[in-house]
Amino acid sequence: MRTSLLLALIALLISGCGIFSGKEDDETAGWSAQRLYGEAKDAMAEKQWANAVKYFEKLEARFPYGRFAQQAQLEVAYCHYKEGERASAIAAADRFIKLYPNHPHVDYAYYLKGLINFNEQEGFFAFVAVDMTDRDPKAAREAFDAFKEVVTRFPDSKYASDSAARMKYLVNALASHEVHVARYYMKRRAYIAAANRARYALKTYPQAPANEEGLLVMVKAYDALGLNDLRNDAERVMLKKFPNSIYLKGGPKKDTPWWQLWN
Repeated sequence: MRTSLLLALIALLISGCGIFSGKEDDETAGWSAQRLYGEAKDAMAEKQWANAVKYFEKLEARFPYGRFAQQAQLEVAYCHYKEGERASAIAAADRFIKLYPNHPHVDYAYYLKGLINFNEQEGFFAFVAVDMTDRDPKAAREAFDAFKEVVTRFPDSKYASDSAARMKYLVNALASHEVHVARYYMKRRAYIAAANRARYALKTYPQAPANEEGLLVMVKAYDALGLNDLRNDAERVMLKKFPNSIYLKGGPKKDTPWWQLWN
């Protein structure tokens, strides 16, 4: 009986030493930076994003100053992105940009940050049957800013062309959001708020096609408020920027202003 208790106590002590030592078997112990990087890339090829991150993080911890460690930070951002971990992906990209602002691949870090935010808002601008007034297009704005960094700072980057194309999409998407909100306010007879949102879209995104409807909102809102000078100014801009607007197709009937036909 005493022998059994003694053996059990020894086993418990041995187990406890293992626990308190904090050491676990690590298959990667002794691996070189190149091997860790290679294993991580293999995991990425198999879409095992969590395993890839694990290898990359071990690589960074053990070889923090090598070229593999720098690339590992970018790869970690991409893995988090593919895994759907938006916050972690952006944090990793921002960390790389802060630590290596002159790195040859920093353009990719900005581009990846743009992609992460761009895909976050991909379904954001699906306007049909959706009340957009309580949504915050923050991700779209951050995507635009990141793509702008690529286009302006790295015009020769292989990511510049795609970044510019996505910026064009985002400009109209953001303007469309503002006009949608302005239209929402019009329906509730909040004319000042409606005019302000439409004016903001026109000032911030002057080339956006969505401003065609935004100017119509401004004309109608100022007319409802009795602000004739502002209404006339908005009308002049409307006729100049969009002379072939669908809102002008019917033309005025008798003494009825054209904008009053669109209720």
